[in-house]
Parts: sequence; structure tokens; C-alpha cells
Amino acid sequence: MTTVPPEGLPLAAEFPDATREQWQRLVEGVLRKSGAQDVAGAQAEDALSTQLQDGLRAHPLYTAEDAPADAGFPGFAPYVRGGRPQGSAVSGWDVRQRHADPDAARANEAVLADLEHGGGSLWLVLGEAGLPIAALPTALQGVYLDLAAVTLDAGAEFRAAAEQFFALLTRSGVPAEAASGNLGADPLGLLARTGDDSRTAALLADAADLAAACDRGYPGVRALTVDALAYHDAGASAAQELGCALATGVAYLRELTAAGLTVDAAAGQLEFRYAATEDQFLTIAKFRAARRLWARVAQVSGVTTEAAAQRQHAVTSSVMMTERDPWVNMLRTTVACLAAGVGGADAVTVLPFDEAVGLPDAFARRIARNTQSILLEESHLARVVDPAGGSWYVERLTDELAHAAWAHFQEIERAGGQRAALTAGLVGERIAGTWAARSVALAKRREPVTGVSEFPNLGEQPLVRESAPAPLGGGLPRVRRAEAYEALRRRSDAHLAATGSRPRLFLAALGTAAVYTARSTFAANLFQAGGIETVLAEGVEATALAEAFAASGATVACLCSGDKLYEEHGEAVAEALKAAGATRVLLAGRPGELREAYQRAGVDEFVFAGGDAVAVLSSLLNEIGVA
Repeated sequence: MTTVPPEGLPLAAEFPDATREQWQRLVEGVLRKSGAQDVAGAQAEDALSTQLQDGLRAHPLYTAEDAPADAGFPGFAPYVRGGRPQGSAVSGWDVRQRHADPDAARANEAVLADLEHGGGSLWLVLGEAGLPIAALPTALQGVYLDLAAVTLDAGAEFRAAAEQFFALLTRSGVPAEAASGNLGADPLGLLARTGDDSRTAALLADAADLAAACDRGYPGVRALTVDALAYHDAGASAAQELGCALATGVAYLRELTAAGLTVDAAAGQLEFRYAATEDQFLTIAKFRAARRLWARVAQVSGVTTEAAAQRQHAVTSSVMMTERDPWVNMLRTTVACLAAGVGGADAVTVLPFDEAVGLPDAFARRIARNTQSILLEESHLARVVDPAGGSWYVERLTDELAHAAWAHFQEIERAGGQRAALTAGLVGERIAGTWAARSVALAKRREPVTGVSEFPNLGEQPLVRESAPAPLGGGLPRVRRAEAYEALRRRSDAHLAATGSRPRLFLAALGTAAVYTARSTFAANLFQAGGIETVLAEGVEATALAEAFAASGATVACLCSGDKLYEEHGEAVAEALKAAGATRVLLAGRPGELREAYQRAGVDEFVFAGGDAVAVLSSLLNEIGVA
């Protein structure tokens, strides 16, 4: 039987209001049980906070007091909640598929498959990094160019690609007003990728000419892309990515207005491209903050039309993609796609899960395409305008990220603008510092990479794909989170190919499974992340463990157990392993006061959560004799 409360009496009426102080006291109690005795009040709350890049922190609790100023309404300045009042609720966001296959016939086959099965527009990589420009008509054969938008990405050859595209429109009989897409001119993004400033001035002039042509005769085509992927791919933080994009956008506004376009027309010629990562909330905040930042630039620049609402193209991050266990990339790109859609991106590109291996096959492209289709058509993700709006956490994170990005933008402007900051090395230095700090977290597995630094599978069969054209290089580097571990795995693969077996390590598990499993699992996970196979034997008898080690074929060993059994048997087992020929003996766990005793017994190193895994694995491979 259901009890219906009296009219006007809320169900929570019988419960007293909880205060933040009460919650903090509950947290204090939990922290005391974990050994933190001197943490109280706000310090207890801070102990549960997570440090993010750019000086941001994710707190464990947010209330209405944490909400920043009103973010406005969707489709109205400052556009935090979306560039259009209806958002993507009417037709969803644009599903934009990327194609870089240099074979025009295969590219055409993939293009038609995408458009027939859920794709809405095309992103074509042309020139030396993709499809030959002369082959553009072949790649687009059978495409209704009045229905499908085309975004070009031709590097320094953007003018030749644009002319080829315009000629194709004419031959196809497509009215100029019916064409849509982007010509992909991005001279400063090209400078970031290549480091070559010799042609930047001429390329900026060409970009301005194309923008004027689009403004005059192709109302649905934009001429310039502000591609922030160049910075993200080099390891930039979210704020640095936004700051560089903002500085680039401002530089293009200056160029286009100097060439004779009105500020409204100039703003209307820009589309911004950002990375979407597996960090769901940070990605949502990034796209919302980007619109707010551009709205501020548009306001002070005098933009009076809807061009003040930033046009956004989201691309799932290549930095997060892995060669090893690439199937997990499907999960990463799904989260990133969801976050980009919730964040209000106008177009989304999901990179195929085998993107880090080579040219994607038809299955990988289908999965990438269907990821978006399921989120749109089955999960109805786009049917709610700004679904994250009103979340105190998201609103606060959006506000803090916008301020951090604005500070980076101001630093670039003080340096003379984006071009000057790139040529002087300021942008590269800032990004390199960020990536260096992140690399430490990756090496210590504080930022785990599933399938690579965590839960690796040494028995997986590697994917084989045709090599993709090399991306433009010479400027900012291209990085990936998994690259340090994958380099270790390649060393292991080479050893396997040369000897018939992988490098091997012996796990001396002291006691019963109930005692040693936690640390033996940790150790096996750690060593396998470097391609080192583990062989386990249990017991407490030093002689028996030494015999098992000798029979294992390993030359290095690691003790795994609880602290009590370490105290009772650790020294004897370490001595026995060394006597049996172990060139290196490790112990899983922090040694505490017994460090010197264990070292005297033969323990060379201690491995534990938070240690430098990459350094340990690299030195072990060297010890084993793996080239």
C-alpha cells in the first residue's frame, strides 16, 4: 500500500536539511579510518579533490554556492549553452567522417558507404598527407554535393584544393548557394605542424582571398579552419588548446578585416576544430567554454550577427588512441563522442579504433560511424539542448577552464600574437612542459591506459593495416599516451621473434593465494605492461622457491606477499634467489623500516603503486638482455 503525502507536503519534509559541515565531519571519520588523523573541515574535503591540468581541481561536492554567473540561454550570447536555440534537437549534430586514403577509388568506395549509412558530411585529407588533389573528382564521384557538406584539409595546398572543389561544383551543376562545407585554409595551424614560417604571409593572403570569394558567392562554404588539433596532438592541456585556438581566430579576424571583409563576414568564415577526449566532463566544459571565449572576442570586435556563435567541429583525440588492445579505443571514442555531443559541438568525427595502426578498414569505419548513429538515434542524446547545463560541477568547470584559457590567450597576445608565439617557441615550450608533467603521471600509472599500462594482454594478436600517409611534421611533435609502454612492448616483440619466447620474470609468491594475490596481481600487471611474461610459484620454503626459479628460465625475480610474511621469510627467499642465479630481485610493496635488511639480503628494488613503471620496465628489459 502506497502512502500519499498530504497535498503541499514534500516527501523530504520529515528530514532535516543537511549542511556542508555535517558532510565534512562524515568525511573526516572515513579519512581517520584510512590513517589521516589531522585532516578536518575544508581540509577533509580537499583531500578528496582531484588535481587537473591548468591548475584546476575537481572537488567531491558542489552546491548552488559553487555555480558561476548565469550562463544565459541556448542560442544567445555568451553561447555557453549552445550556438543555436534549438541546439541539435531538430536533426542531430553533423556526423562527419574523415578520409585520408591516397587511393582515390578506395576513398570513393568508403565515402559512398559512409554517406549511405549515416554519415552527414565528409572530411577529406588531401595533398601529401592523404588523397592527391587531382583525384578529388574521383573520390567524390557519385556524391550529391548539394546535400553533403565537404570539408577539405590540404595543408599548404588549400588554394589548389579549393579551386579543384569549385570546378567540381561547376561541372556537377551544383548552384553556388547550395554548396556547403569548409575549404580548410589554416596557415597558422600549418605553421604549428611544420615549423615552416617562410610561406605564412603568402598563405594568409591566399586564405583571405578565398574567404572573400566564399563571402561573395558561396554562402554555405567557409574558407578557414582554426584547427586546434595541432596543439592537442602535441600534448597541450585543454586551456592551452583553447588559448591557441582563440589567438589563431583573432589573428584570422585581423587578416580578413584588413583584406576588406566586414568583421561579421570575417567571423562567419571561421570554423573551430577541437579534440574530444575520454575525460567526459572536461570535454563537455571545453566546448562550452570555447563558445563563451569566442563570444567575448566577437563582442569586443563588434560582431553583431549569429557569426558570434562559434561553429565547432569535434574530433575524438588521437592522443588517447592505442596500437595495443585497440578494441578499447571503441570505448574511448564512444565517451569522447558523447561528451562532444553533450558539449554542443556542431559536427563530430569519431576516429576509427585502428587509427593508430594504419589506414582503417571498412569494419572500423562502420563502428566509428555507428557509434554516432546509436548515440543520436537510439540514445536520443541530441534531443535535449545542453543536457549538462545547470550541473554545478559542469558550470563551475566551464567557468574555471574559460578563465585559464583566457590567461593563456593573453600570454600569446602579449608575445605578439599566435604567429609570433609559434616562431619564438613560446607555444612549443608551454606545451612541452605540460606534456612532460603528464608523461610523469603516465609513467607512474597515475593516469592509467587500459589495455596498455593496465590489464595488458601479451597474447593478443596485433592488427595489421596498410600504412597511412605520414602526417605533416617538422613543427610541434605528435604524442600519444601509450607510446612509452608501446615502445617497451615492441622490444618484447622483437625478442620473441628472435628467440621464440618473451622476456620472463619469476614471481615468488610467499604463502597462500589469499595473502599474496593482491601484490602478485599488481606485479604481473606491471611487468606485462612492459612485455615481460611472468611465471608464478607459491610457498614459503626458500629452497623450493629457488629451485622453481631455476626451472622457470627467468633471470630476474620479484617477491609477492603480505608485509607479515615478508618479515618472516622475505630475506631468506631473496638470498636463495640470488644464490640460484637471479641477476636482479625485486619486492612488491613499500619496505618501510626493513628496507636496509631486505637490501642486505639481495633485494635490488621495490615496486609499488605510484612508482615509475616505465623506468623499472626499461631497466628490467636491459637486465634481461632485450635490445
